[in-house]
Amino acid sequence: MRIILMMLLVLSPMFLFAQTPTETINQFMDNWHKAAATANEKVFFGSMTEDGVYLGTDKTEKWTRDEMAEWANEYFQEESAWSFTATERDVYFSEDGNTAWLNEKLDTWMGVCKGTAVLVLKPEGWKIALYDLSVTIDNDKIDQFLELIKED
Repeated sequence: MRIILMMLLVLSPMFLFAQTPTETINQFMDNWHKAAATANEKVFFGSMTEDGVYLGTDKTEKWTRDEMAEWANEYFQEESAWSFTATERDVYFSEDGNTAWLNEKLDTWMGVCKGTAVLVLKPEGWKIALYDLSVTIDNDKIDQFLELIKED
């Protein structure tokens, strides 16, 4: 009986502090954004699947993980590559719990942006299979935006 009580005392903190799947994804994504903010190239690109895709804000930006790593190498040589902080995030899961998708609102140097991601659960943990970053434009400014991007 004494051994069982000791085991319960030792193991109970683990159960009290266990993360929910949503908390795990939130921490994973926060760490991914932090990796860019601290120029941790290994963590940033290591958080993506080998065939992962990153869609940037420019209409030409569709990067595989490795293409983006090559393009972003110079930024990751700095103290910070870029800094995006999630201010809101909604996370959803497939029925089997092996796929998650999310949308997030981000505070960035470009103002408020939105990110959408698809994550897959691998043996080593969650990995980003797709990330789509977009800038936001207020509806009352869309006419100005359309004028700005009009091609001659």
